[in-house]
This record gives sequence, structure tokens and C-alpha cells, in this order.
Amino acid sequence: MLAPYACWPERSRGRRHAEAPAPTRNDFQRDRDRIVHSTAFRRLVYKTQVFLNHEGDLFRTRLTHSLEVAQLGRSVARSLGLHEDLVEAVALAHDLGHTPFGHAGQDELNACMREHGGFEHNLQSLRVVDALEERYPAFDGLNLTFETREGILKHCSRANAQRLGELGRRFLEGTQPGLEAQLCNLADEIAYNAHDIDDGVRSGLLAFEQLDAVPLFRDCRDAALAEHPQLQGRRLLFETIRRMLTEQVYDLINATRARLAQHGPQSEDEVRRAPPLVCFSEAMKAESTVLKRFLFANLYRHPQVVETTGKARQVVRELFDAYVAAPQELPAGYAQAQDRMRAVADYIAGMTDRFALREHERLTGQRVF
Repeated sequence: MLAPYACWPERSRGRRHAEAPAPTRNDFQRDRDRIVHSTAFRRLVYKTQVFLNHEGDLFRTRLTHSLEVAQLGRSVARSLGLHEDLVEAVALAHDLGHTPFGHAGQDELNACMREHGGFEHNLQSLRVVDALEERYPAFDGLNLTFETREGILKHCSRANAQRLGELGRRFLEGTQPGLEAQLCNLADEIAYNAHDIDDGVRSGLLAFEQLDAVPLFRDCRDAALAEHPQLQGRRLLFETIRRMLTEQVYDLINATRARLAQHGPQSEDEVRRAPPLVCFSEAMKAESTVLKRFLFANLYRHPQVVETTGKARQVVRELFDAYVAAPQELPAGYAQAQDRMRAVADYIAGMTDRFALREHERLTGQRVF
């Protein structure tokens, strides 16, 4: 039941290395399966979303976040006639290149690599599936389709785009990726906005009353109480977040349908030449912006989170310096790489939170947390 503007596996731009088709799976299913079985995917269970892994068992990790993005993405894809397997593959792979300690680790690794090409986590996710995974005898990486790789590369600097050939062309020419990739971008945003509220309240860093400053939350809470006056505590929080998700998902579907009707693309190529087509309404976009600003000011910049991220940056910086000074401490495959700085960045980016802390303690004798 695919729409004509969806990405069809039969029309895929193919893989970097030619392979015979699988007898029981389309190419996007095959991509999804390879991602799920990859080492990098398993590591996501011990990588920070907002709260470090050791701070609590129930906080989101990169793995649970990716699963939530995949669930939201598949639901919307089915309503819009897009390819669900491709959406799921992109959603599950989009954070494979994220460092330990979330954005704090990414920012510090970028600072360490500033004179050596920098570090972009989206580009690192692509690097994981193109080169760093070692599972197959005939090629490095997972040899995913162009469409999945395109969806993984959400952002990219112009300098790096110039090195990526066809995959980087859209960043240079201002064209768009396929609709499945566009959908994953917004499913990512919907997922993290919702679960960061849940984790923020669970942690005690956000008070329920503070969320009155967010109109979308306040309206959904009031609607929940109007229907269920007895609700309180975590049940009220969960019901409010559920309604927020519903409001955003239905708005996304309706606004995207309107945009598709306006521009009338009849093929994937026409999608790429059109403006962005997967979108919120202007009203929901404004609501989402207020929510993101609230979370930035009250959760991501909360003094307790800032203190933790400062220590995380210290761990990444000192790990980087230690490996550059003593490459023999790296595994052999990394120690022997021609580009030592990039090899060090690859190794650190692949670490889980807890492995990074153990390595840091082994190399420096310090226990930061």
C-alpha cells in the first residue's frame, strides 16, 4: 500500500557493494535487520540520553530512545503510505555514532578534534555503518542502501558533504531527502521532547507545577483531568504525555497530508526537489518550540545536569589526551591506523558510558563519578 512518493525498495539507489537480493526480505528490511544485529546498536543500551546510565535504571538511554522513535515513525509512516521498514531502519540507526555521555561527550570530542576535521555525531553514525562495523567477509561496515544511509545523515557540514559524493549532494544543493528520512527527523523530536519531560519529573529536577509554563502540556493535562478528575501523580503525568504525543502525531499527519496535496509529488525524485513536506502545522511548530525552550532552560541547563556534563567532558578530554600520548593503550586495530586522531575519536565514540569511566580510571587513576 505504498504511496507513489514513498521510497520503494525496488527503486533503491542500491548499496555501495553489490549483493544478491534476499529471498524473503526487501532491501529495507535487510538494512533494519543488519542494524539490530550490529555491535554499535547493542552499545546504545549503555549510552546516555540526558541522565547518565548509572543515575537510574528507568531513565531513557540511546537504545530506548531509538526504539521510541522507531515506534512513532512506523505509526506515522503507515498513515502516510510511506515505507515502514525504511523508517524503522533509519530510526534505529540514527544515533549509532553518538558518544558516551550524550551531547556533552559529543561536544568535547568535537573540541578535541577541532584541528583534525572535527566530530559530527550524524556523520559518525554513517561512519559506523559504512566502515567501523566488522561483520562481513567481503566489505567493511553494514553495506546499507543509499536510502537508509541518507536518512541516517540528518545534518552535515558543507566541508564534509563535499567528500560524500551523491550522499552529500543535498547539503550542497539545498534539496531534500526522501519522506521517510524527513519523517524520522520529526519523530526524533517528538520522542525526546516527551520522554525528557518524563525523565525530568522522575529525576526530581522538574516539578510538575513548572510544566504549567508549557501550553501544550498544560492543555493536555487539563483535558486529562476533565475526563478523569481522580487522576494524580504518575498516572496523571503519563496520561498527559500520552495526549501530547497523540496531539503531535495527528498534527504531523494532517499537516503533511496538506503539504503533499499542495505540492503533489508523484515520485521520490519529485519529493527531493520540493520544499520539506513532512511538517507540523504552524501552531504545533510554535508549541513544540516553546516546549524545547522550556526543556533547554529548566532541564538541560539545570545546575545538577551541568555539573554532571562538566565531569563527562573531563572524562572524554582526558581519555583523548591519554590515547594520543600513548597509542599502545588502544586496541591494535586502532593503534595501527594511519590517522591516529580519527582512530582515537572512533574508539572513544564507540564507548558506552560505563566502559569510558572504567578506561578513564585505568589510564588516569581518577574516579570522576
